[in-house]
Amino acid sequence: MRALRLHGDRDLRLEEVAPPPPPGPGEIQIRVRAVSLNHIDVWGWRGMAFAQRQLPLTVGAEASGEVVAIGEGVTGWAIGDRATPYGARTCGTCHACTSGRDNLCENVQGVAGFHIDGFAREVANWPARTLVKVPASVSFEDAACSTVTFGTVEHMLFDNARLQPGETILIQAAGSGIGSVAIRVAKALGCTVIATAGDDEKCAKAKDLGADHVVNYSEKNFSTVARRVTGKRGVDVVFEHVGAATWAASLLSLRMGGRLVTCGSTSGVNADTNLMMLFQRQLHIFGSFGCRIENVRNAVAKMEAGIRPVHDTVVPLDRFSEGLERLESRRVFGKIIVTL
Repeated sequence: MRALRLHGDRDLRLEEVAPPPPPGPGEIQIRVRAVSLNHIDVWGWRGMAFAQRQLPLTVGAEASGEVVAIGEGVTGWAIGDRATPYGARTCGTCHACTSGRDNLCENVQGVAGFHIDGFAREVANWPARTLVKVPASVSFEDAACSTVTFGTVEHMLFDNARLQPGETILIQAAGSGIGSVAIRVAKALGCTVIATAGDDEKCAKAKDLGADHVVNYSEKNFSTVARRVTGKRGVDVVFEHVGAATWAASLLSLRMGGRLVTCGSTSGVNADTNLMMLFQRQLHIFGSFGCRIENVRNAVAKMEAGIRPVHDTVVPLDRFSEGLERLESRRVFGKIIVTL
């Protein structure tokens, strides 16, 4: 079968490899149909010194496919069912896993496509307990955005920030996969959305998605706009994932007792924090990584209800590296999907 293997920094090769054996007890074998690209794919591709992994490695952290074989002891699944695999190999037995906090697994083997073999291959075996069913009304391309993308948004907005109907939210980097989904999810909840982007074209697209106010952060101070829009009160929630470049102004955009949730640091990992403002204004900061499997189920349900991810580009497997280069250069609005 074909698999996209990383042999070294920026060294991706489409190779013929042996197919996996029949699925073992508790496993399901899926025929991968679509893979969604994320920044974790870019980081792994260009090399991350801290990543403990053995190369060559099959890439791809987020995917969808259909069931082609079912292992012993697996119930509730049938050949031909559509599925999306949770992107981490969790143990399923620790307190975090058994209490539904899969992303806090104490014995996790790693993230697919980054630490362990991922989904950019034609066939893969995966634990049935970490697969989520996808209805036929949701395309493989959309379903491929349900774990790292849509699930992350669900975990950020609802498990951590506790976003409520009618609140005002500032969403950073609206052109990103999670930023564009967050706009649609927040608007469906009845929130007022202020979205930021780096150029006028992306701002216009964010407006088309439903953002009530857009800010080209390369030209305007988004915290000033957030204060103006809210009558100097500040926003209830900031959806942050840019990092050092936006951190201080994101905190400044919050109301008294406001909540900031962050899942990324693409512009830098170290940022200054005004501690006096933090405690005097009683701000809440939530770190958010990945998602729970239940978040993925909720994401698929919302897709079925009509809240779909935004697609920037769809490319075949042999053009995977073109998608990575496009994502790295930030020439995207939404998701880049790779089809198999």
